[in-house]
Amino acid sequence: MVGSTARAQFADAIHTANGSGEPGSALSPSEMQVLLCVGYFQPITRGELGRFFGREISRDVIGHLRRLDLIGFAPRPGAPYTYVTTKTFLAQFGFDTLRDLPDIDALEDAGLLIGQAVCRRATTVR
Repeated sequence: MVGSTARAQFADAIHTANGSGEPGSALSPSEMQVLLCVGYFQPITRGELGRFFGREISRDVIGHLRRLDLIGFAPRPGAPYTYVTTKTFLAQFGFDTLRDLPDIDALEDAGLLIGQAVCRRATTVR
């Protein structure tokens, strides 16, 4: 009886961690930032994302992006999960290939991010 109560209590967390269940609503700012990093620096692990941001990236964030089919796994035997974008990501944002992603400098020029900080952090991740 206790086991079934615990399962019901943690069902949402389990579904999120497993990337299963119904897709959620619009992306939060932190989810968009994680998606941006996966898009530009893939394949990338959750640990590398954490080093990039200077904090641990929640399994909930990864799970939500997976449920929306914006990111998926890139299998690497014996290595931690590595994440990559999906065809859904490309379609959702109107890209044919990853080469269509805007240049980081162009994003900085548009005031959407500080490109030098992104590039500096990216070089410390790998």
